[in-house]
Amino acid sequence: MPEFEEDGVRLATARQAATHLDREPGTIRQWARRYQARALGRAGREVVYDLADLATIEGCIWRGDPVPLTAEDRDELRNQLARAAA
Repeated sequence: MPEFEEDGVRLATARQAATHLDREPGTIRQWARRYQARALGRAGREVVYDLADLATIEGCIWRGDPVPLTAEDRDELRNQLARAAA
């Protein structure tokens, strides 16, 4: 699980995100490169990502939907899905 949260954003390294999303850390790193996942800094030698952004990428892949090109577009997709679920 993610070790920390900052300003309401859940942060995770590739290893932590892999555990949370039941994927391999290498898969998470590949997604981060391919889809320019939101990187928010470093924890030692590891990059720290926005877990919600990675989860949105995973959800799109799982559903067979195209992955939005930018983190901002993925934020909007999450907002749309949340409104539809409410």
